[in-house]
Amino acid sequence: MPREIRDVVFVDGVRTPFGKAKGQYAETRADDLVIKCIRELLRRNPALPPEKVEEVAIAATTQIGDQGLTIGRTAALLAGLPNTTPGYAIDRMCAGAMTAVTTLASGIAFGAYDVVVAGGVEHMGRHPMGEGVDPNPRIISEKLVDTSALVMGSTAENLHDRYPSITKARTDAFAVLSQERAAKAYANDLIQPDLVPIATRSAELGWGLASTDEPMRPGTTLEDLAKLKTPFRPHGRVTAGNSAGINDGATAALITSAEAAEELGLKPKMKLVSYGFVGVEPEVMGFGPVPATEKALKLAGLTIDDIQAFEVNEAFAVQVLAFLEHYGIADDDPRVNPYGGAIAYGHPLASSGIRLMTQLAKQFELKPEVRYGLTTMCVGLGMGGTVIWENPNWEGNAAA
Repeated sequence: MPREIRDVVFVDGVRTPFGKAKGQYAETRADDLVIKCIRELLRRNPALPPEKVEEVAIAATTQIGDQGLTIGRTAALLAGLPNTTPGYAIDRMCAGAMTAVTTLASGIAFGAYDVVVAGGVEHMGRHPMGEGVDPNPRIISEKLVDTSALVMGSTAENLHDRYPSITKARTDAFAVLSQERAAKAYANDLIQPDLVPIATRSAELGWGLASTDEPMRPGTTLEDLAKLKTPFRPHGRVTAGNSAGINDGATAALITSAEAAEELGLKPKMKLVSYGFVGVEPEVMGFGPVPATEKALKLAGLTIDDIQAFEVNEAFAVQVLAFLEHYGIADDDPRVNPYGGAIAYGHPLASSGIRLMTQLAKQFELKPEVRYGLTTMCVGLGMGGTVIWENPNWEGNAAA
């Protein structure tokens, strides 16, 4: 029986404030972070009966301890969803939450679901990337990849080698811009509406409340960044200042069919157009967003000129600049990460894809002249992911 593909919409997205590893969430459970995000989605969307949520997919890169045990199911139960709502876990490293969204969205488009929750969590202070893993020695012994492929900072240095025009001075300047834009976004109250305050505990300090992103460094200067060490290579170009940090945090998004959103009285913030995931050489994983974007554009029947709003994950400044250089976009283009990115806010691996989406949704809200935007990120072990979205507030809709 032939099936008709259905439209999928991003209704809402929230996140915790991001923390530094061993910072404000040092004694807070990872699962409690994402549970609070799911509860907040339900609180913010009272027209949605909890029993209407048909699936929950939660991503974590290190699926162990309080990030393990099929976290999508346990988080759904603990968030107050009925026991009839199933759930599962996803791992695609940095693109975990992005994959949770696209996987569930595919199910909606096919007709398997109407309403779902996607999310991601990473407590890197409690569970460092790679904890408990046992890589197959053939990866190295048979030279399937360069040894540097297993160290993300080294892959960023390799990308610098591929793009000699991307100097350390350029990456430092981009990092300063990210901090400046994030500080301005905070000053204009553009980020805080989608943050979920989190109660924190400390044996030494007692209870507290996390309400702002801990990693931000407003006032960072080029002079500050020039003094930092290059830990991945002597006299290298990648530093703690032009890279995202080691962070804790969680995100969650409400994704529905267009029909279900209309029936329930939910207002979509974005409409899914296409997505693409690709593999690249693991030793230059930062190049992943380029072919992933090419794939998503082809599937959508669009070109890069059709995209007028970008949210590019800032795992490393060089990775963003390689993407921009490929497409002939200026380093300081105001369409790209206008509210700052992971260099300022942090990058709790599997959660970050939905942070990109919430910030793109904000761009769409404030820019009705923009029709299409994208979220894109590089992914560990040599991958890239891109999702293209359409703005439901596009002023051209009224003209049509």
